Amino acid sequence: MAGRRVALKAIDWVAFAERVPPNQRGMFNALKTRSDAIAAKLASLPESPVAIDWSHYKAAVAKAGMVDDFEKKFKALQIPQPVDTQTSAIDAQEAESSKSALAYIEESKARIAQYEKELDKFKNMIPFDQMTIGGPQRNLPRDHVGQGQIPYWPHKPISEL
Repeated sequence: MAGRRVALKAIDWVAFAERVPPNQRGMFNALKTRSDAIAAKLASLPESPVAIDWSHYKAAVAKAGMVDDFEKKFKALQIPQPVDTQTSAIDAQEAESSKSALAYIEESKARIAQYEKELDKFKNMIPFDQMTIGGPQRNLPRDHVGQGQIPYWPHKPISEL
């Protein structure tokens, strides 16, 4: 039974290693080594526990009824299996992350299209060395520093001259 559970929960270590940053490589290798050791130990265990020879113990134990009591208690023993409570929360978080990633990709595509339009505008613009004095104001209105404040030399308002 243990071997089947391990087979169902196999980890793709190659894909995992691709996502590990270089500064955490040592911790990743330690995790993989420990996981492999635990998996090897678990795989070495038998599928089902060894059957107890109750008749041998009944013949060997002098006190009457003691082995029968142990056998009854042993057969009534139920070992609880851990319940997975986190998988649904992780799946929900993964779905939410996927939605937000897709929304970010769409927003990025829109920004890329806008930036490509701006880039085409700059590629088709007259070179700066061939522009007249008003060229930068017309072609780059939002980037022109001090536009409309003091446009001509001596760079002081007429009221201060």
